[in-house]
Amino acid sequence: MADITDMTDIPKGALQGIKVLDLSRVLAGPSCTQVLADLGADVIKVERPHIGDETRHWAPPTFSDDTSAYYATINRNKKSLTVDITTPAGQTIIKQLIADSDILVENFKVGGLKKYGLDYDSLKQDSPRLIYASLTGFGQTGPDAKRPGYDYIIQGLSGLMSITGPSDGEPHKVGVAVIDLFAGLQLTIGIQAALLARQHTGVGQHVDVALLDSALSMLANVGMNHLASDKIPPRLGNQHPNIVPYQVFAAKGEAHFILACGNDHQFAKLCEVLSVDWHTDARFATNPNRVANRELLCAELTKIFAKQPRAYWLAALDQVGVPCGAIHNVAEALAMPQAQAREMIVSFAQQGSPVRALGNPIKLSASPVSYRTPPPRLSEHTDSTLADLGYDSEIIAKLKADGIV
Repeated sequence: MADITDMTDIPKGALQGIKVLDLSRVLAGPSCTQVLADLGADVIKVERPHIGDETRHWAPPTFSDDTSAYYATINRNKKSLTVDITTPAGQTIIKQLIADSDILVENFKVGGLKKYGLDYDSLKQDSPRLIYASLTGFGQTGPDAKRPGYDYIIQGLSGLMSITGPSDGEPHKVGVAVIDLFAGLQLTIGIQAALLARQHTGVGQHVDVALLDSALSMLANVGMNHLASDKIPPRLGNQHPNIVPYQVFAAKGEAHFILACGNDHQFAKLCEVLSVDWHTDARFATNPNRVANRELLCAELTKIFAKQPRAYWLAALDQVGVPCGAIHNVAEALAMPQAQAREMIVSFAQQGSPVRALGNPIKLSASPVSYRTPPPRLSEHTDSTLADLGYDSEIIAKLKADGIV
């Protein structure tokens, strides 16, 4: 587990000097801005006075300082500023911050910020270098643009649930809000592309990412199977639509493992371990034939794998180079020596915070990600941010008394 210690030893981040104004909330947008923050950007998270981001209240569980685990997932390395953007004074504060920002990230409904003068068209004339990044359910255009979007609903609409879950059961969602997170990554990529484009043109642009678009792109080879064949892809449970055997099997004692034979050579090695000659059998010798005879082959494999414990099969398959792996629970996954070596758990104990967080998977050799600050307390940086804008203590006190910040 990585421990955050001497901040002076942290190398400069790849995005150091980039300023981000984060008007997003919940998961998809904040996951994007956390990546930017990990990469060194200065991110100010704008929250509602007294309430904050909804996820602050999505508990239990919480850490011992009452920070919800959900909020802590995607809000480290940020400053918390509370502003009521529905008020003219609040809008003035936001526009002052925009004037000094490179990027604005928002996930309001389409048109939701226009009435406050905070939409892209209203801002781009005075801030032509601004990169304005919007993440919505259905995008800025199209007949469904103004519909609200939620990960679960989009998993259903996109077809993703139709191919997830047991073949003879009901459709299943993925165990985490994978579309929110994937869309957040797409927004991050779009923002970084816009930053590069701005170096050449000197002008910012509007980055438009939708949950539905992201989900449809996630269909990947399964979606392409449909485009190539016009057939509706079936739900195959833990099986692969194009490769056999590539699925979950139960060993002796009901312990499950994944077998992933990606080619004919690996299948021949599997046959060597099992002491069978199926790799010379015309029904199974090639992957297309194995796909055609999926049920027959997998039924035989199921019988054999039930004869020995999981550890036996994993060791034997590893030895001959057949891809395989145990199915861990979350505790087992995070306890893996490989996860520890890659610093995929981060502790903020050295900074007086009880929060432990999942690490960033991006590893840069010269400008690595950094974990500078734990998730902020609500409004923790309001006074200092306003002071930087030139507000004195009396004005800040009045803004607080009026409920604006």
